[in-house]
Amino acid sequence: MYDSVDYTVVDISKSDQNCQEIKQLLSQYDLDLDSQVTIFMVAKMSNKIIACAGIDRNIIKCVAVDSEYRGNQLNLTLMDHTIKYANENGYFHLFLYTKPENIDFFKGCGFYPLVEITDLVVLMENNPVGIKHYCKQLHTQQKDGKKIGSIVMNANPFTKGHQYLVQYAASQCDWLHVFVVNENASLFSFDTRLKLVKDGTKQINNVTVHASSPYIISRATFPTYFLKDKAKIDRAYMGIDLLIFRNYIAPTLNITHRFVGTEPYDEVTKAYNEAMRYWLEDNTVSHYSPITVVEVERKTEGDTIISASLVRKLLAYNQYEEIKKLVPSTTWDYLSANLDKFKI
Repeated sequence: MYDSVDYTVVDISKSDQNCQEIKQLLSQYDLDLDSQVTIFMVAKMSNKIIACAGIDRNIIKCVAVDSEYRGNQLNLTLMDHTIKYANENGYFHLFLYTKPENIDFFKGCGFYPLVEITDLVVLMENNPVGIKHYCKQLHTQQKDGKKIGSIVMNANPFTKGHQYLVQYAASQCDWLHVFVVNENASLFSFDTRLKLVKDGTKQINNVTVHASSPYIISRATFPTYFLKDKAKIDRAYMGIDLLIFRNYIAPTLNITHRFVGTEPYDEVTKAYNEAMRYWLEDNTVSHYSPITVVEVERKTEGDTIISASLVRKLLAYNQYEEIKKLVPSTTWDYLSANLDKFKI
């Protein structure tokens, strides 16, 4: 019956017909089209799309099979083609987010659960030892001490505010681990941000700066297509990110504390800071040791609260003298040599 099924890759940004068919297919399962996905592996029969799987770099999203064709080999073959396509484009370590009720199906496709937010979302990966391998690598950076701190930052770019947070946290700990978020949805590339953080903290003796991994989740790549309620989306994203940190990363490095700057403006970041106390400190959400969250008052320059967003805004208006007040000399040296490149 399925010999006539054709598997092909479509770019929905170039085809309204394919886009509409995929939207209709997803709607059968109360799913939306994820705005970050334009490339889909689709199964077609008689030129009609009967199954689809979206591919966003190393993340598989928007998987759906027409209800008339579920419960057969079609879904497994679709995933095989999807994984092969990702591999051909250089992505071998794959992740997918799905509803908890779909765990068994995706286990059959070679994916393994990492962390689950009850009744909302589960994150899975296609490597049974992926997180263990990452933690084994991290373990080589483990340091002795009773109080081991951590900071996760985007540093887009690295400011005196970031530098102050690192200096303060390091002064309170035997050792401090700083993770720079590894994604390129920022004005400054990951390689640039990592360099600026390393250059701006090299004078602090008890700090290790890490290039973070896919296991530190970026809001820019977190899917929202299967959660309609914004509050549920935020809870799912924050929970996934923070539980991975608590359950895997922190135990590997003996991390006991996580430091974060206060957030007076951005409501999303402020909510994330508040969520940390629940996901990292509450004993009911994980059997792993709690991590103490320390919120540090943001550094100011006069009456101005220093932020990376302010630096980016000043860059757009060529306010270089103002920028100099807000960033370490190491950041300014880089900016001044690349001003044309980083104008918005």
